[in-house]
Amino acid sequence: MLKGKTIYVRPLEVTDAEENLGLQSENRDFFEQFSMIRADDYYTVEGQRKRITEYQERLEKDEEYHFGIFTASDDRLIGTVSLFQIIRGALQTAFIGYFLDKAHNGKGIMTEAVRLVVDYAFHELKLHRIEAGVMPRNLGSMRVLEKAGFHKEGIARKNVKINGVWEDHQVLAILNPDDEQ
Repeated sequence: MLKGKTIYVRPLEVTDAEENLGLQSENRDFFEQFSMIRADDYYTVEGQRKRITEYQERLEKDEEYHFGIFTASDDRLIGTVSLFQIIRGALQTAFIGYFLDKAHNGKGIMTEAVRLVVDYAFHELKLHRIEAGVMPRNLGSMRVLEKAGFHKEGIARKNVKINGVWEDHQVLAILNPDDEQ
């Protein structure tokens, strides 16, 4: 568990499936503005259990890390933050992605969660670089990353298919400060 001031993050567990389904369902319209088309079973408890089980298997293989974001005050799941497409060897890199309950946007919670996971990625996983892609119109997400220390690197044109449309993404990245010598 990674503890912050107002939240903590920990790997998602199968017992989180119902709460994660609630989070995803309540925020479906909001999240789908920025995400790829979901499989039919995504919005079912069984689909969430299956997905979390797959996440746990990938964590064991050091391929992906999917964390739930929980409120410190009442242990409610309010979002997720993930490290994925981890490449070891000479690159030591990963992508980061996240979702936060719309009701909690603009409060610094996601910045806190991203900082916790980046710190974990650099100091525990020994990654060198973490990259994110954000649709240029998603200004809130760009602010999160910049406040967490990420820097803009350029635009990846027509990079990710979101709701059936190839979307440009602003590429942002952060480097492990321990590697900058």
